[in-house]
Amino acid sequence: MASTELTLPRPVPQQKFRPPKKNLPQTPEERNKVLLTVRRYVAQYNPVPPQPVEELKVHADRIIQENHYDPICRDYIGVLVNNEMWRESLAAVPYERRLLLLPKCLRVESRCPAPFDEFGLLCKSCGLCSIQDLQTEAERLGYAVLVAEGSAIVMSLIQTGKIEAIIGVSCISVLERAFPYMEAAAIPGVAIPLLQDDCIDTTVDLDWIWDYINLSSDDQTRRMDLGALREEVDFWFSPSTLDIAMGPVDGRTETISRSCLMRAGKRWRPFLTASTFQALQEEPGGELPKDIRKVGLAVECFHKASLIHDDIEDNDPQRYGEKALHEEHGVPVAMNVGDMLIGEGYRLLASSNVSAEQRALMLKIAAEGQRRLCQGQGAELCWAQQPEPLSTIKVLDIFRHKTAPAFEVALQLGTIYAGLEEYEAVREALSSYSEALGIAYQIRDDLSDLGASGDTDDIAGLRPSVLLAIAYEKSQDGEKALLEKLWRRGTETPDSDEVEVLYQKLGAVKRAEGLLESYKEEAIRSLRGLENASLKGLLRRVIGKIFNDTEIKGWCGEFEEKNLRREDIPAPMPRLEERLASTAS
Repeated sequence: MASTELTLPRPVPQQKFRPPKKNLPQTPEERNKVLLTVRRYVAQYNPVPPQPVEELKVHADRIIQENHYDPICRDYIGVLVNNEMWRESLAAVPYERRLLLLPKCLRVESRCPAPFDEFGLLCKSCGLCSIQDLQTEAERLGYAVLVAEGSAIVMSLIQTGKIEAIIGVSCISVLERAFPYMEAAAIPGVAIPLLQDDCIDTTVDLDWIWDYINLSSDDQTRRMDLGALREEVDFWFSPSTLDIAMGPVDGRTETISRSCLMRAGKRWRPFLTASTFQALQEEPGGELPKDIRKVGLAVECFHKASLIHDDIEDNDPQRYGEKALHEEHGVPVAMNVGDMLIGEGYRLLASSNVSAEQRALMLKIAAEGQRRLCQGQGAELCWAQQPEPLSTIKVLDIFRHKTAPAFEVALQLGTIYAGLEEYEAVREALSSYSEALGIAYQIRDDLSDLGASGDTDDIAGLRPSVLLAIAYEKSQDGEKALLEKLWRRGTETPDSDEVEVLYQKLGAVKRAEGLLESYKEEAIRSLRGLENASLKGLLRRVIGKIFNDTEIKGWCGEFEEKNLRREDIPAPMPRLEERLASTAS
């Protein structure tokens, strides 16, 4: 089970960004759209690697023409084409025969204590940048890791014969210089471009690197189409499918409860149940058994019931942009529908086609999750009776009890349905993962509430907010007095716009964004002990699927001046084999 005390994870460094280039993919939606287009292209035409840079540009030009992309994206698309061609080959190479090549500009240059030798940076694991986590995870798996840049060192490593695949992180210009060497050696090489225009304190899409570092042929979910799985889960909530799984509707109360299940929502929890079950199958991409729908529907029944009760308790008039159930039908009816959905959830679990032991454990896990959720909501409701300022830790602890249990129940029910042995092997990791995921999800919700277009208004609703907690801790004098009135629900409180300006001024938004990244990283770290490669790989990708918030910031503008001036291919560097042996040990 999750720990009883909440501690803040090690913070992810918040680095400054230059403005992104306007003519490159900038939002996660745009980047993912291009990536899916490239994957379809590679699947359709099946280009065979290795291919020279000029051939990659031909493929990129074709993709640009067919999809009306901006031609300035040519190099970026060429990198994606190369990566997709090599993806399966990389998966087949053992970790201990791979090299992770990181750029030194990921470090915080002004504070980095690490020295250099002829092979690159000697990381001191100070925790100031992402290099430490990436290097630790890669070396734990067996990688050789070098923090260095330049096509010269890439060629030297290839010539040793000890490296059969390379994952390289760099700016587009450096990656382009390295392509000919990898092409000549015909070894799998995938590339992750840096996300901004500078060679100092740069950043990178960490989810992308984690995905490639852990890519393995043992992970049978690597080809799973998570988008298609989400569509299948959405189909579970169509009227005909609900009738099949739950039986025909009987009476007005059931009609309203079914309508609630079909209402809008992201349905991440039943998706987690289905995807976790899939990951534990011998053939994860196979068809889902129809009976798993009952488990997924039960998870959503519990979730929708909690939303109905929350809206009543918080006096929220809307949900999903529509009238909240108690506004539409009155509080008594809404309370009863929420209670019925809880009963429906247990009924669905009890009728699932599993062993008696599995069924009993699923009911137990669901009951424990319901109890913890009520503890979290109860803590908030009791606070509301005598409101006072809460520390960031206390707010996050409420999140831990309110949000994390639903994710944990969803994941654990999927594994129990797959088998009791499977559940026992992964339950502790799932508990830690769920806690970090749930807190991150709630922080993201707090951030999404900001502005006129926010999902809800925590300020108007006078709910505990991580932003309000951070701002209060950072404020002084008059600002602190003003925020304390807000905490205590004073009659003379500022409007939402004024408070949000104060959030920005006090750095609360930036700090909350840092906490979000930290808990996402904590969720990833919690998977290190998982031995099941398929489940580990899938849960990594789930984080990217749920949050998906890394923006493309442009490309590094620095070229390899030394390499541009030299035409010769360098000989292997001295002591290279010793350094490789030490990094892989």
